[in-house]
Amino acid sequence: MPDPQPRVLIALATYNERDNVAPLVQEIRGTVPGADVLIMDDNSPDGTGTLADTLAAADPQVHVIHRPGKLGLGTALLDVMRHAMHENYDFLITMDADFSHQPRYLPRFWRAWTRPTS
Repeated sequence: MPDPQPRVLIALATYNERDNVAPLVQEIRGTVPGADVLIMDDNSPDGTGTLADTLAAADPQVHVIHRPGKLGLGTALLDVMRHAMHENYDFLITMDADFSHQPRYLPRFWRAWTRPTS
């Protein structure tokens, strides 16, 4: 019986990334369609969280966690790690939502994660 595909979570911590979040999620989902995407929004006043909810409603592999305010990247990453462990993901990658981390590199990781072992 073949090994099941690993569960991969790509997390984006957001604050005022409304203009970036939809194209970034689209590019991530197009580049590594087997991965789930988690948007961790710190109550962005620009509507990032609302847009993230719309993306999640349209794609079951997109998830959103809303935090009550701007709590910072460090605690967002800790919350992302807790979520990934609680949901039994095999791999976690975090990306900046401003496109400084380019989704085009994700397939290299994906191939390494899903390569059959012998």
